[in-house]
Amino acid sequence: MPHFTVVPVQDNSPSNYDSLEGINWVDYRDTGQGGYPGHGDTVSSDGHGNHKEDSPFLSTSDAASKRNDYYDKNLALFEEELDIRPKVSSLLSRLVSYTNVTQGAKEHEEAESADASRRQVPKSPNMGTLMGVYLPCLQNIFGVILFLRLTWIVGTAGVVQSFLIVLMCCSCTMLTAISMSAIATNGVVPAGGAYFMISRSLGPEFGGAVGLCFYLGTTFAAAMYILGAIEIFLKYLIPQAAIFHPADIHAGSGAMLNNMRVYGTICLSLMAVVVFVGVKYVNKFASLFLACVIISIVSIYTGAVKSIFLPPEFPICMLGNRTLVRDLFDVCGKTVVVGNDTVPSQLWKNFCSSENSSSALCDEYFLHNNVTEIQGIPGLASGIIKGLLCACVYVTENLWGDYMEKGQILEKASLPSVDVHGSMETFGFYVSADITTSFTLLVGIFFPSATGIMAGSNRSGDLRDAQKSIPIGTILAITTTSLVYFSSVVLFGACIEGVVLRDKFGDAVSKNLVVGTLSWPSPWVIVIGSFFSTVGAGLQSLTGAPRLLQAIAKDNIIPFLRVFGHGKANGEPTWALLLTGLIAELGILIASLDMVAPILSMFFLMCYLFVNLACAVQTLLRTPNWRPRFRYYHWALSFLGMSMCLALMFISSWYYAIVAMGIAGMIYKYIEYQGAEKEWGDGIRGLSLSAARYALLRLEAGPPHTKNWRPQLLVLLKLDEDLHVKYPRMLTFASQLKAGKGLTIVGSVIHGNFLECYGETQASEQAIKSMMEIERVKGFCQVVVASKVREGIAHLIQSCGLGGMKHNTVVMGWPYGWRQSEDPRAWKSFINTVRCTTAAHLALMVPKNVSFYPSNHERFSDGYIDVWWIVHDGGMLMLLPFLLKQHKVWRKCKMRIFTVAQMDDNSIQMKKDLATFLYQLRLEAGVEVVEMHDSDISAYTYERTLMMEQRSQMLKQMRLSSAERDREAQLVKDRHSLIRMGSLYSDEEEETIEVLPEKNQMTWTSEKIEAERRNRSNAPENFRELISIKPDQSNVRRMHTAVKLNEVIVNRSHDARLVLLNMPGPPRNPEGDENYMEFLEVLTEGLERVLLVRGGGREVITIYS
Repeated sequence: MPHFTVVPVQDNSPSNYDSLEGINWVDYRDTGQGGYPGHGDTVSSDGHGNHKEDSPFLSTSDAASKRNDYYDKNLALFEEELDIRPKVSSLLSRLVSYTNVTQGAKEHEEAESADASRRQVPKSPNMGTLMGVYLPCLQNIFGVILFLRLTWIVGTAGVVQSFLIVLMCCSCTMLTAISMSAIATNGVVPAGGAYFMISRSLGPEFGGAVGLCFYLGTTFAAAMYILGAIEIFLKYLIPQAAIFHPADIHAGSGAMLNNMRVYGTICLSLMAVVVFVGVKYVNKFASLFLACVIISIVSIYTGAVKSIFLPPEFPICMLGNRTLVRDLFDVCGKTVVVGNDTVPSQLWKNFCSSENSSSALCDEYFLHNNVTEIQGIPGLASGIIKGLLCACVYVTENLWGDYMEKGQILEKASLPSVDVHGSMETFGFYVSADITTSFTLLVGIFFPSATGIMAGSNRSGDLRDAQKSIPIGTILAITTTSLVYFSSVVLFGACIEGVVLRDKFGDAVSKNLVVGTLSWPSPWVIVIGSFFSTVGAGLQSLTGAPRLLQAIAKDNIIPFLRVFGHGKANGEPTWALLLTGLIAELGILIASLDMVAPILSMFFLMCYLFVNLACAVQTLLRTPNWRPRFRYYHWALSFLGMSMCLALMFISSWYYAIVAMGIAGMIYKYIEYQGAEKEWGDGIRGLSLSAARYALLRLEAGPPHTKNWRPQLLVLLKLDEDLHVKYPRMLTFASQLKAGKGLTIVGSVIHGNFLECYGETQASEQAIKSMMEIERVKGFCQVVVASKVREGIAHLIQSCGLGGMKHNTVVMGWPYGWRQSEDPRAWKSFINTVRCTTAAHLALMVPKNVSFYPSNHERFSDGYIDVWWIVHDGGMLMLLPFLLKQHKVWRKCKMRIFTVAQMDDNSIQMKKDLATFLYQLRLEAGVEVVEMHDSDISAYTYERTLMMEQRSQMLKQMRLSSAERDREAQLVKDRHSLIRMGSLYSDEEEETIEVLPEKNQMTWTSEKIEAERRNRSNAPENFRELISIKPDQSNVRRMHTAVKLNEVIVNRSHDARLVLLNMPGPPRNPEGDENYMEFLEVLTEGLERVLLVRGGGREVITIYS
């Protein structure tokens, strides 16, 4: 234990430990940890670069004391931040009063309501390990299977295999309890039990799926307990209460099943009413129900000890080696002596057609075999214990299994019998198996008796020290119940006759409960005790299941369950109780305890599987928050427990296992599809981070092979002044090109200072993410604030991505209206971006007229995607149409490839070679070779070049004169009007403008006046020079190429859905940048949709496999 020393500091002002700083508390958003201290602070900005962290620790304090403590002399260094970083004394005073919410109430991640201050202070939890964890776990673990089916399991599977079944189930729950203890002691676990632990450890998808499975398991458990109670009621308490009766003794069990359905529905309705009226009544009777369980178990052990000295009298009547139903006759014999006469007995009358023994027609098996009577409960002193140790023949039938088919008669192998076929009419007088048994079936039936280990974690809010009580109480409860089960297997096998053990309903012992025959002082102790214990367990299940569903609904991860989060004014889950009753009724209608038990085994096993998985994942990831106080865990134990759960699921019932996993899988995918935006700090997120790190490190080994190359996009977006995406079709085009594959990064630049524009950055990112969701672009968003937009774009190109997951292609828009703008920054940013991508060896795509591109809802039923392959640039032009055709918008378009042949080229051979090349590339496309003959430069070309250069020269002179004319006006212009958000590569482009000093005072001398006059007189001369200008020959050649190519492209592709062509690079001399823009305009004139493509300097498509 660390030691702390508190040193007092003298101060004239009185200390005020209890007073709280005024916290400007912003509503704590749902991050899954809610009011749980220490998780997920949200961040905002005050507009001056000071990030304000919304405190999850403290709620709003009184306004009167809001500013009192800010000027504490000892904390003067921190006084400006005390509103966002509270004093330790204030934090600790809040943590002391922190408590868990109860199950069914508002969970921690919900914001406190307005009347939180008026709530009563909750009572401090004061339950210890015994009352809070140990006894509730005992009550939930011991149940109907122990009293109604364990003897039958021992008789059917034998002592050895029954021991193995108990060992498997109890080992599974013990390993799960170890994992659960680690999770439950890793911080405060609010009520909600397994659902809360799994969801906060594995995320909302796994949490919702397993939470619903746990809910279904608990609901079917209620049905199982009710069916057990009704079976006890109709079989052993009041058999006369049966409504439906079999037509004759040979009829099947249909009447009994109908009785179970009717009484089960009535019992379920009564229990639901009790739960609806008030849970407090259920909790008050919980101790009584637990007492019934304990008294019943004690009576079994007492009866076993008593059987050593005085075994109870329960004789069994055997015909040959077959077991007879005891309540159908009075005397176990073929004849009885009445006075001095020997007359046929009731047993004789059952098997023979006449009371005259000489002339009666009797069943063949009855005639050839003797009637004997054996002791049903031989007791511990009968030699059976010795038989268990030395494997004597007498006890071999109890030591090893005897699995039976449905309808097979119970036989005792050690008794002599003449193997003669009997009549089917007498079949109803024998005790027979009602179902076909197997080892796997018995595992599924027994496992529910090992469940209930979550009772302690569900009560964590009521425990004095939950992190100490939950592990100790749960593990001790499992140890206790396991010892009871192991000892019961041995005692039942040692004390009770084998045919009685295999008699499920006690027909051989006059319809007595088999385990009751061993109890002391009377079988009624077990019958009444087991009845009340099953009723209590059913009530507990009907109480817990609706609250679990309410907790899941309030997490709002499954939208269609939202209605079940509401209830009565006191928080009781009314709608959830109604749904629970309806689902439990489905189990009641099955009407068979043996068929319902494997169903709930599946759901509980799946829940336990994910508890083990959660512990293993957290342990292996070693997340910083994984610090459980329970130290006796290991990831290997968790994996072993997980493996055992999975094995038991398929051992019990492989088809039920597949159905349960299918239900969980569908719920998982539904939550994932709905997009459960919950950040709970779960282990799956940590696992994803670890996997991503591993994959990124693997990608760092080198650049991708040409076969794996696909465009990883950096989409440069333009935002308008309201921070909305100006051209959403850029994102539409990106989604159609990527189809959800590969990397997409959407970037934008805000012009300004980061300290002042942080809020705008957050708003911009949110706007871009919303548009990405609308356009179904799966990727990342990054907004950069820079003093110059040009520099911000360069930063994005250089720094976006991580490791091997970096962009290799840049997509940016065309600067519309650059001709009409006097501001050169519009096209200069565009050309600068082209140069940056070339320098970074990145591919570039410029969709022109992007507003005319199709939306994701449009479909092209025909048309062409035309590729104009003018120069080889790595194969991008071949690959892009293929990728676009994968999307439903472009799927029906055909691909055509055009290439240009010069005078010295063999166009016929070029066409054959290109067709062969496309065949080897496995691309289906039409091929055309366009011949471009050498021709003289036309007057039109010369005129376009002349106009281009005259315009360029004129704009330069206009900018010079405008700068002088507007010098004074610029001084008074609001400099903030220069900042326009995200105006990238367009006519609205803004750049940092050198602002002159606030005052520019000039003294006009005679020399300056003369110079000004000369400048004004030179204006006509400049105009005359503009008219007499001669175009540069290199510009004429470039314009000639652009004009000729445009003529050919428009002629061949005017009706194409999309035209892709090589984008020429910018000139090496920056003085020709404006001419470069004109060349691109001329090249693409008259085309509706154009995609300019520039390769990144590497091959992106190959003919090799």
